[in-house]
Amino acid sequence: MFWVYIFYSATDDKYYVGQTDNLELRLKFHNELSEKSFTSKHRPWVLKRSIQVENRPQAVRTERRIKKRKSRKYLESLIKDENIVAALLAKL
Repeated sequence: MFWVYIFYSATDDKYYVGQTDNLELRLKFHNELSEKSFTSKHRPWVLKRSIQVENRPQAVRTERRIKKRKSRKYLESLIKDENIVAALLAKL
């Protein structure tokens, strides 16, 4: 199983979207292990939404669809509304 995730930094009021096969390790990486990266500058990150998909190609497609929207409002709607997540996944 793979996950598409939305992390949030309250410190800088920013969202970050990515995909992984290990959510716990990925969150730890962004909060502790990475250096000199976008995410290292905006710590701490918290998980706001995770979307489970079957494989990496689906995870990559889902991540790209989300990022292509370039919309904070869309990210916030994904976090709050299961119907929007379902509609996103239906397009896979």
